[in-house]
Amino acid sequence: MARRRQLYEGKAKILFEGPEPGTLVQYFKDDATAFNAQKKGMITGKGVLNNRISEFLMTKLAEINVPTHFIRRLNMREQLIKEVEIIPIEVVVRNIAAGSIAQRLGIPEGTRLPRSIVEYYYKNDSLGDPMVAEEHITAFGWATPPDMDDIVHLTLRINDFLTGLFLGVGITLVDFKLEFGRLYENEEMRVVLADEISPDNCRLWDSKTNEKMDKDRFRRDLGKIEEAYQEVARRLGILPEAGSRDMKGPETMQ
Repeated sequence: MARRRQLYEGKAKILFEGPEPGTLVQYFKDDATAFNAQKKGMITGKGVLNNRISEFLMTKLAEINVPTHFIRRLNMREQLIKEVEIIPIEVVVRNIAAGSIAQRLGIPEGTRLPRSIVEYYYKNDSLGDPMVAEEHITAFGWATPPDMDDIVHLTLRINDFLTGLFLGVGITLVDFKLEFGRLYENEEMRVVLADEISPDNCRLWDSKTNEKMDKDRFRRDLGKIEEAYQEVARRLGILPEAGSRDMKGPETMQ
């Protein structure tokens, strides 16, 4: 497929004009950032793995009627998606205390929370993506009350499904971040899951050892970052098509 006009470049992905109206091509980079881009680096093969992992999880969610922007994977690093109007809110689901909630509230990392907690953050890098309440979101018009009803409903369904899916392959879903967008089709609007689901925006721990299998290995300089991403893909049964030029480690995973 010929390279099309670049529309946007973020920390981990690039968006290009799609082949048809209403579509975009999402390219997954190997770039890695943490702490609001204060820490930057490269994780070899991350884009290939995240493309495959996100494709797998988005497809599984579509099977349980969770609407998403995903159409199909095009190649090792690109996927075709529907163009949506991104709602400027990051939705974070926490099942186990880790990261910022452990620091803010003085909860020991690894503590299972009494119930899943949903938090909202305003997508604004210059402000450091501040935490906000639903009242802020609706008052400032970032999303309407019906939008929020859809977001909460979809978020809880996604959490229930992914928690079980990961547990089935020996992985604990500690927490994760979601983004949603408004999809306009035939003069109708609906809220759909957007962005990606991968070890970049999920905390994933080995269910037996609690070993981290996500971007925390980059954030905390734990090493073996590529191997952790590969292990998540291996457990999900994904076999990357990449050769040595695209990613380190074994060319096929079993």
